[in-house]
Amino acid sequence: MSNKIGIVPCVAAMLAATQAHALTLAEKLDLLVAAYPETISGWSGNALSLRNGDVIAIDDGVRRDHDAMLAEGDVEDSLKQLYEAGPCDPKPVVNSDPGRIRSEPLMKALYGDSAKVVRAHLSPVDWFGETLQVTSVNGVDKALAKVRDELSARSNLRTYLAPSAGVFNWRKVSGQANLSVHSFGAAIDLNTKFADYWLWSGGKPGRVPVYKNKYPMEIVEIFERHGFIWGGRWYHYDTMHFEYRPELIAIGRASGVAACK
Repeated sequence: MSNKIGIVPCVAAMLAATQAHALTLAEKLDLLVAAYPETISGWSGNALSLRNGDVIAIDDGVRRDHDAMLAEGDVEDSLKQLYEAGPCDPKPVVNSDPGRIRSEPLMKALYGDSAKVVRAHLSPVDWFGETLQVTSVNGVDKALAKVRDELSARSNLRTYLAPSAGVFNWRKVSGQANLSVHSFGAAIDLNTKFADYWLWSGGKPGRVPVYKNKYPMEIVEIFERHGFIWGGRWYHYDTMHFEYRPELIAIGRASGVAACK
């Protein structure tokens, strides 16, 4: 099965599903293409086609355990775990990290393969008294501005939001060899005063401390509504962290999964 541009009816039909069902890889790829129309033109066979003419392998044929997928997952690996959105508190199970598994070649194709390239596409976004540098590629800056606009009407939440711990920062994930989504200007960390992060809590590989979260779920729901997933839904939790991954929210919804059950 392949898909080029005109897939909106197909996507709408899948998102209308009301009962949980396992999506095929083809259905997930359709939703991936729909999430990034600016940079992905379609897919066919084992190739994801980009608008600049490049292609990326969907499945490199390597079967990986969880740690290996975190370190060097392919596109198929990045779509395996279902993200459960909604206003209810998460209950992460062991190694459930939807979104923490990423294809670095795909992320570089979406946003840029160097700090210089990414920096050239950064756009200022006003964020509760400060200015954040956010990528304009795939409309991430516009999505974050919509999050801000909704949150602005809820003055009781402001203390959790600012000062932000940052957006763009070309760096690797702590303790790993792969790049953070902050490297692409597509992730934001909120006020660290309220943050719970599994490594800061004394976690080590193979040992994750008991989950905690201080951020109101109202904040999470608003971010998710505009395409951002939350690190607080990960077993390896990072509650201050949000990153733009609209394909995962769409796949979860089309699969019929949700945080509120």
